[in-house]
Amino acid sequence: MNKKQVELLKKKCGKIGYDRLLTLKNPSLNSFIHKWVSHCNPENVFICTDSEKDTEYLRKQSLKNREEKRLATKGHTVHFDGYFDQARDKANTKYLLPPGALLSSDINITDKKKGLAEINSLLKNSMLGKEMYVLFFCLAPLNSPFSISCVQITDSGYVAHSEKILVRSGYEQFKKLGGSTDYFRFVHSAGELTESNISKNFNKRRVYIDIQENIVFSTNTQYAGNTVGLKKLAMRLAIHKASHENWLTEHMFIMGVRGRKGRTTYFTGAFPSACGKTATAMLEDETIVGDDIAYIKNIKGRAHAANVECGIFGIIMNVNSKDDPSIYKALNTSGEVIFSNILVTKNNKPYWLGKDGAVPKNGANYSGKWFIGKTDERMNVINASHKNARYTLSISSLSNRDKNADNPGGVPVSGVIYGGRDSDTTVPVEETFSWEHGIITKGAMLESETTSATLGQEGVRKFNLMSNLDFLSIPLSKYISCNLNFARKLKVVPRIFGVNYFLKDVISGEYLNGIKDKHVWLKWMELRVNNNVDALKTPSGHIPLYKDLRKLFKSVLHKNYSREDYIRQFSIRIPQNLAKIERILKIYQNNVDKAPVVLIKTINAQKKRLQNARKIFGDYPTPDRWEN
Repeated sequence: MNKKQVELLKKKCGKIGYDRLLTLKNPSLNSFIHKWVSHCNPENVFICTDSEKDTEYLRKQSLKNREEKRLATKGHTVHFDGYFDQARDKANTKYLLPPGALLSSDINITDKKKGLAEINSLLKNSMLGKEMYVLFFCLAPLNSPFSISCVQITDSGYVAHSEKILVRSGYEQFKKLGGSTDYFRFVHSAGELTESNISKNFNKRRVYIDIQENIVFSTNTQYAGNTVGLKKLAMRLAIHKASHENWLTEHMFIMGVRGRKGRTTYFTGAFPSACGKTATAMLEDETIVGDDIAYIKNIKGRAHAANVECGIFGIIMNVNSKDDPSIYKALNTSGEVIFSNILVTKNNKPYWLGKDGAVPKNGANYSGKWFIGKTDERMNVINASHKNARYTLSISSLSNRDKNADNPGGVPVSGVIYGGRDSDTTVPVEETFSWEHGIITKGAMLESETTSATLGQEGVRKFNLMSNLDFLSIPLSKYISCNLNFARKLKVVPRIFGVNYFLKDVISGEYLNGIKDKHVWLKWMELRVNNNVDALKTPSGHIPLYKDLRKLFKSVLHKNYSREDYIRQFSIRIPQNLAKIERILKIYQNNVDKAPVVLIKTINAQKKRLQNARKIFGDYPTPDRWEN
């Protein structure tokens, strides 16, 4: 840096902050920080280390700046995003690419030169009169084969505080980089604020991703999905990085399922938002490693997965003491928790949709003062709490945290699970024939109904490749190929399963799965990967035997499981399966550039098996058809 640059950083960071930067001995980092200090023009800059003292400063600043407010329970705070800033903004989340560079046709891109000009214009003087926070993090466990160092610049105490809960601090880890430029960079500004301290110009909300320089920019937004760079924004950068380094970045939980003789078997699982992902990862009596994002690498011939984060940014709607006892306890116990976009009652406690107890008559939420029956300017009823309201807490506050959650080597993966919202097609649980068959027929054919976690219409069934479609930073065909190729060098290949918690009766329309039935499906999968139970081979995969499920329902849920329920749940719905195949084939044939040949071949082979079964057994063959 030249003398002028040094003087600016000394002035804005102060002596302590400037010395902290010098300690890292990274010229590219200093230039990066100087650039955005000069451009965003903050009043001052706080350089944050891994110390508890620095983290406490961030907590206090978020309260001082009214980005958070204390609640009645010690350690609990609430944050409100703007009324129109309640979800990920897919339309304005774009990749910056130079002319000639291509991603898949359905990935949102913009010209890099024009995009940078626009984001530079929006960020110019965006921090005038504010404090800039510069934070360092490590994605995945420290000092491990999975570790990725990151630097976050933001003017939001809420964003900084959230990231300190969600991601491992990485200032000390950053020292080990020396002068390397191999780290992720994030720049965020909430932009101009209203009197209520929310982003004023939400119509100019932008989230731009530069995968060539490993930088993410976001502005005029506060919602964590658009601003907390170390979550889904970092995942986009990591998918691109992993594709060049022969490992996987997946939108998956990691959990341990307890089995016979004290063993723990680890699974990863990909589910779109509000499809039971966190509820599965948090099943009572099992253990959680992570609930959202996994790095998966080949370590000595075995797939190992590491949780990218150390916290949870979870959807809070319908979290209750009966179905989610571990989370519910943490949300009602003293400790560090940030609630967002819930209702604050008159006694300064949080209420969310589906919480134990009656709905309060009034309070305060993301719309301001709230009362039952309140409507917005378009006469839409405003719920007490937003459907996409969230909680942020550390996994360490959960009683079922797995002992290997911070293991530098990750955990060995025995099974991979894919699940989505599907009311009429797939059975509750099914094992695929092979890794290739599973990646294609469960991962690459995943569909789900849309939810409130993304802006736009709810309840529409959409294709969601491996629950990762919104976050891909490489072409779909390449992403599928990376997943297929990953297993080829493994000595022990994980088994792949599909689950469906939302299957309904064809006639009555009632759900055929109880809320807790997922626990039985998990226990069956644990037995399968350890070769403790047999299965029936159907045209689309292996399904459980009735005798095994009957035992599991009794031992796990203490309830009887009738053969009638088994038949209703595990009859193969051939017309619906064939219709799904046609929908998916149409997507790959018309909208995906150069879909892998093996994908089309595998889907067509499944189609043929279903058609042949239909000729012999009819539209809805029952499980006994597959018995020898």
